[in-house]
Amino acid sequence: MTTTPDVQPGEIMAREMAEQPAVLQRVLDEGLPAIREVAAEIGRRKPRFVLLTARGTSDNAAYYAKYLIEVALGLPAGLTSMSTATAYGARPDFSDVLSITVSQSGGSPDLVAYTEMAKSAGALTLAVTNVAGSPVNRASELALDVLAGPEKALPATKTYTAELLTLYLLVDAVRGGDGSTAAGLPELAASIRERRDEVVKLAERYRFASRLVITSRGYGYPTAREAALKVMETSYLPAHAFSGADLLHGPLAMVDNVSPVIAIASAGAGGKALEPVLGRLRERGADLVVVGSPEHVAGASAGFALPSGIAEEVAPILEILPLQQLAYEVTVARGLNPDAPRALAKVTETK
Repeated sequence: MTTTPDVQPGEIMAREMAEQPAVLQRVLDEGLPAIREVAAEIGRRKPRFVLLTARGTSDNAAYYAKYLIEVALGLPAGLTSMSTATAYGARPDFSDVLSITVSQSGGSPDLVAYTEMAKSAGALTLAVTNVAGSPVNRASELALDVLAGPEKALPATKTYTAELLTLYLLVDAVRGGDGSTAAGLPELAASIRERRDEVVKLAERYRFASRLVITSRGYGYPTAREAALKVMETSYLPAHAFSGADLLHGPLAMVDNVSPVIAIASAGAGGKALEPVLGRLRERGADLVVVGSPEHVAGASAGFALPSGIAEEVAPILEILPLQQLAYEVTVARGLNPDAPRALAKVTETK
């Protein structure tokens, strides 16, 4: 484990995770006016389809936005395959399309190239980034700053939850909402952050694990993907994220009575749809940990219960918090430095 005279291993990531309640409050206090302006422009343009472009952690935020857009706005939405444009030179007709690029840095060449292509093909383009004036912002007609502030640890934490909240508020504003469903999130996030001891206890289960399965359905599925990414990039523990439906279509065969499984099960349609999967996992004797509603946690081997009464569509903003902490605690327990995973850079310049 490498150290510097002034910074202990994991100190930067820990500090940035702790900033998340304040970041969420900043988005609500300072970000809403710009979000409403962008939402009004989207309403005027009346797109018939939404395309989301992102990589890595931001890709999971975009996946969350896909659920929001299809459920709350009734618009079809999809995630782009950037290589269709950057490698194959495809130029689809993007008339009446809203193209949203989600990126922490806004600097990856493939994100910029795809945004430029979408704009030239007729799309209304929107950049959602943490760097005002980034290349993606400059390539887009509209832009939103997620207001997370500089993020120095390589694993993205506060930028992810800031992206989620910004995207939620945007979709809510487009449908005519006032953002009130999200009003209590900063306080709830702070209360979850105070329960670190519970996460430390859970982390003991995974210190010597050889693999980990993470599953969910509905709005929780992007959380499963992001949790798996955080575990892999910090602790190097192989973590497989599956939709609960996909898990039953084959991968369930690798689960046995020594297999650790984390399920994200919120109150609402997604958690209800996951219940048959939880039953099958219990039948297999899996070491099942549930993060989500108290009712679902009660039926698991262990878990982390979120406060009751959280709307399902904003629950992912809170559900990821104990899972970020879990990735951190497992990494530190393994003698690694979560601030600087090997072979990674903060800005990944794919083409």
